[in-house]
Amino acid sequence: MQPETKYAKSGDVHIAYQVVGDGPLDLVFVPGWVSHLEHSWEEPSNARFLHRLASFSRLIMLDKRGTGLSDRVSLAELPTLEQRMDDVRAVMDAVGSERAALMGISEGGSMCALFAATYPERTTALVLYAANARHPAHDLTAEQLQPTLDAFERSWGQGMAWPMWAPSRADDPQLKEWGARFERLGASPGAAVALFRMAAAIDIRHVLPAIRVPTLILHRTGDQALPVMDSRYMAEQIPGAKYVELPGMDHIWFVGDADAILNEVQEFLTGVRPGPEPDRVLATVLFTDIVGSTELTADMGDRRWTELLEGYYALARNELERFRGREIKTMGDGLLAAFDGPARGIRCACAMRESARHIGIDTRAGLHTGECETMGEDIAGIAVDIGARVAAEAADGEVLVSSTVKDLVAGSGLEFDDRGPHRLKGVPDEWRLFAVTGGS
Repeated sequence: MQPETKYAKSGDVHIAYQVVGDGPLDLVFVPGWVSHLEHSWEEPSNARFLHRLASFSRLIMLDKRGTGLSDRVSLAELPTLEQRMDDVRAVMDAVGSERAALMGISEGGSMCALFAATYPERTTALVLYAANARHPAHDLTAEQLQPTLDAFERSWGQGMAWPMWAPSRADDPQLKEWGARFERLGASPGAAVALFRMAAAIDIRHVLPAIRVPTLILHRTGDQALPVMDSRYMAEQIPGAKYVELPGMDHIWFVGDADAILNEVQEFLTGVRPGPEPDRVLATVLFTDIVGSTELTADMGDRRWTELLEGYYALARNELERFRGREIKTMGDGLLAAFDGPARGIRCACAMRESARHIGIDTRAGLHTGECETMGEDIAGIAVDIGARVAAEAADGEVLVSSTVKDLVAGSGLEFDDRGPHRLKGVPDEWRLFAVTGGS
């Protein structure tokens, strides 16, 4: 489930931001060249990366001005590092963050470094991943740089650069498709070229010795987009910086061994090295939500809606107890539960639907069975992502299941209608979905 996108005012510009997690420290995550807050969550490996950061922090994310969901800017007057640095400060003010650690990705690292040097009183720590003080294209003449800009303009929105940014997944059509849409949503071709030209002009070498906050610098040795020597230079120039080189060729932070990055960041910011990998279990996940909740809230008013929602959850929990399900969490009008048997999960979903109808509520539900990571009382993993996507495809009043669930309950007496193959957002391959029609 995506966090809500909100806006902070920085001068006359609206900066889109999201907040997720409630950890003891604030962590501002600043993306690179272009970004799109909401589409970022559609790639499961990136969503997992962000959730991991939010597991030990209050994670604050933003789209820089000119990109994603933030206000676009005139291509004739591109934003400076100082302006974008003020955007970070505006977002921190909007969420009530007096001091925060900053994590800058690629070009976003330059801005974070400048912020840390300028506002040490508001910066608890600085984390730089695959960043640079002086962009490799800085020394190129306009004529030498132009072929690169022309290539970006011709191919923008097609995901052509992702094999270079994420070579370990160069043959993954799902990532390329997600990446192509990421480009189109993040910036127009003209804006992408203009912002790359601006990034190519960055040179903050003179700022580095002035950084006096705890600093962690991370870089993969085989990074094909930004050479590792750039981070080595920054580590030499920032007093007391901790420098960690990691194996790998990927520039994209969530591709490859992302846990190696996350482990270093978590230990640096919290002082605690992450424990062993979470346990993995086979489970059937159930997602339900209420049909037309926004309209119901508007018609009923907040007080009556809250009372109705509490009544619905009480009925739902009775059914969970009856079918030996485990409530994982509620999310607004949605509920996530887990079962150790898919047939009980289906029957519980149908029973919850009928109970809800008795109090004038219609629901929809989706189920999938797969291996899940257990983290305390929570669960995560691709099986959970698939379950959420299946639920999103369900029609009003429908209980929809994946082909995996349907195959596992053969002989149970449950009956299904074939809803055909579906492409689930952020999930590889096509998935055949089935609606429960009888036998519950």
